[in-house]
This record gives sequence, structure tokens and C-alpha cells, in this order.
Amino acid sequence: MPDILQLSHLKKHYATQKAVDDISFNIEEGSIFGLLGPNGAGKTTLLRMITGIFYPDSGSITFDGRPFDAENDIIKIGYMPEERGLYKKMKIGEQAIYLAQLKGLSKTEALEKIKFWFRRLEMESWWNKKVEDLSKGMSQKLQFVTTVLHEPKLIILDEPFSGLDPVNANLIKDEIYGLAQRGSTVIFSTHRMEQVEEICNHIVLVNLGKKILDGTVAEVKQQFKENKFSIKLAGMPSYAENNLYELVSQKGNELILKINEGHKSNEILQYFISEGIAIESFNEILPSLNEIFIHLVEGTKAVSRAFSPTPIP
Repeated sequence: MPDILQLSHLKKHYATQKAVDDISFNIEEGSIFGLLGPNGAGKTTLLRMITGIFYPDSGSITFDGRPFDAENDIIKIGYMPEERGLYKKMKIGEQAIYLAQLKGLSKTEALEKIKFWFRRLEMESWWNKKVEDLSKGMSQKLQFVTTVLHEPKLIILDEPFSGLDPVNANLIKDEIYGLAQRGSTVIFSTHRMEQVEEICNHIVLVNLGKKILDGTVAEVKQQFKENKFSIKLAGMPSYAENNLYELVSQKGNELILKINEGHKSNEILQYFISEGIAIESFNEILPSLNEIFIHLVEGTKAVSRAFSPTPIP
């Protein structure tokens, strides 16, 4: 698939901070893309440049094959920011119609699409309620609907599951999959790494204004694997000295092994077979995105501290 979005050497500096420092990456059309990073990493600044709220100090944004033009392209983007933007005193139905018309829909088109989404997300009885009367989770569902109902080509969701119970979180997750299957591209920003691991095709991790990781979820997990395996045995071996592996842990007849450098997993299997022990299962252990996130973010902080000027007493 072609790229719907290309960011090239983007920079955005504030008086005392490089919020975005020479970041480049591409987003493939129809993908679910994870933009990750700790608080203050530069994610929100990036999203605001993509939506035309901020202009970069330098660098370029290409959207749908052309230089990004905020005035004309913004109508093709749906943005659900972490800080919600609903009018608390307004009735839900009226507010949804108003926001849909801001995105270029006629009142008739807006009513048709709103009714479709309200039925789909079990919100039909909310029409005459005010936003201030909604729970955080209910408000989140309304914000999601107003973000996607004009069928944007690019959908940006910043912490979309915040405040949702597990049932409604699964409901929104299924809708995200459906939107991608129907051709929308989704940028998904969150601190919940297990959600990223489950939903996203490709991720970028930023910290301290710089990109520190870029790849598919599978590629990233392979890149940071530690050569660890789980093996479940029908019996237990006598542990003679060997140079094949280190025993990391043991629980019953399941062993966690780290294969030593220069050796392969097949050698481990051959070793236990030669000991006359039946193997019930043998699986490679890949790191979680949460483990990779913590490792890289802490490493970036350590490098930053090492190269920071020593304060004058």
C-alpha cells in the first residue's frame, strides 16, 4: 500500500525545549500505526503538526501524495485529542450534528451517520442528555463517534480507551479494526503497551523529541529478543556442566533457558533428546512492548543525563 503520510525532518522548538528534533517516518495507507512515548516526549506536538494546529519550524509533511495543506486537508482528518473538546451544556444529539456539519456534512447526512453510529455503539437513548451528565466512558464513546462519522482518510486517536470498561473498550477496538479494513488509516497514541501490541501494525517510539524506534511490532520484538526459550519436559535432566545454555528459572517441569552465544535452539532439543527426556513444548520467549519501551526510554534518559552540561554550583 502507498504511504498516506510522510514526515520528513520535522523540527519544533519552544523557548527552552526541542519538542520535536528532526523526526522522520512514513505511515502506510490503511494501517493502524502506534505513536508511542512517555509524557513530554513530543507526541502531542507531532500530532498537532499533522493536524495543522502547529506549523513546524522546519521539515515537511506530505499527506495523501501532496504537500500538506491544513486549510484543505483538515476535513480529511479526524482527531480525538487526549484533552476532550465537548460542550458540556449542549445536548448530545445537537452537539454531534453541529460537529458533523463543521466537517462538511449536510444536516441530512449528519443525522443519517449519527443515527448509524449511535445504534452501533448503543447510544440511542442518549440523544437529549447533556454532556455534563455523562460518565467519562460515555463521553469517550461520544468523542469517538464525532471523530469518525465524516469517514476521514486519517483518524488520530489519543488515548481512546481512557475511562472505558472492558466491554466498551472491546467495542471501540473492533470499530478501529473495521475502520482500517474500510480504508481509513489510524494513528493510535497511548501509554498502554498491551493495547499497542494487540492492535498496531507498525510503531514509532519517540522520547526527548527524537525518534528512537521505528518498525513493525514483529520486527521490534525480534530486534530486542534475548535468546530465551521456554521448554516443558516430561522428566527432569541431571544438570551436568554444559556450555549450551543458562538456566534462568524453573517452575515444575517447565524451564526458562537462555541459549549461550554461538549455539542454536536445535542443539538444546538434541541435548534433551540425548538425555532420554521427552519434550512436551518448546517456545521462544519474545520481550513485550512494555519491556522494550521501558528499556529504551530509561536508556535515552541515561544518555541525556550523561551529555547534559554540569550545573554550576
